[in-house]
Amino acid sequence: MQNDQPQQDWVRHAAPTSKVERFEAYFGSHAFDPHRHDTYAIGRTLSGVHRFHYRGESKLCLPGETMIIHPDESHDGCAGSDAGFHYRGVYVSPSQVQDIIKGSALPFFGACITQNKQLAVAADALLNTLDADLDSMAEDDALYTFVITLASVANSGLVSASHHFAAAAIAREYIDDNLDQAITLDDLAHCAGRDRWSLSSDFREFFGTSPHRYLTLRRLDRVKALVQAGQGLSDASIEAGFFDQSHMTRHFKKAFGLSPTRWCSPRKT
Repeated sequence: MQNDQPQQDWVRHAAPTSKVERFEAYFGSHAFDPHRHDTYAIGRTLSGVHRFHYRGESKLCLPGETMIIHPDESHDGCAGSDAGFHYRGVYVSPSQVQDIIKGSALPFFGACITQNKQLAVAADALLNTLDADLDSMAEDDALYTFVITLASVANSGLVSASHHFAAAAIAREYIDDNLDQAITLDDLAHCAGRDRWSLSSDFREFFGTSPHRYLTLRRLDRVKALVQAGQGLSDASIEAGFFDQSHMTRHFKKAFGLSPTRWCSPRKT
């Protein structure tokens, strides 16, 4: 007798690394509410149809195609057919891209969906090792190849780093080192040797979002790492620098389009 029960939604995460966050997921209908995060979101559809709205247009990502969402751009997600959709994704931060392109403007791929074979191979090098930890050098090589390939496909010119990039980089490092502290834009401007509004503009240019959103997203990254290590959401929220769990949950939903409880739900077999 055929089982007509719909497949349940699930999300499976790769072992945490210090460089990129990788995951695999299946959604039968609705997946994500409109949201935006401060990383590139790269996805490869394995089966079904991934439908989403991006920059005012409805998009479909089919099996074999590559999806590239630019940092801080709003998007949602749902199944484009009754079969649902199964895909793999990876988040690559602008700071990781800047480590490679050294102060050039972030590559922007306006088409969002592509069948480019070189980009597919480069993305798969990051995505197809979900079941095993990536060797650090292999991950560096895969990340470098992907960023350079994306810059080429997006026709991004590479330019020399400037003093403004150096100031933004100092501010980013300060945030990374003080996630559990109260940080103001004046603090960042002081450590970077730049006036606060110029620094804010520099940060958006080189890292794809505002210093405040960058701080919030890094704290959310800390929450996810702590929860995956076995800590409860309440304690993880406080340790990551949020006021409480409800404060963290509001930011989590805005960043990822679903609750932290749903995001951390393991695949049921």
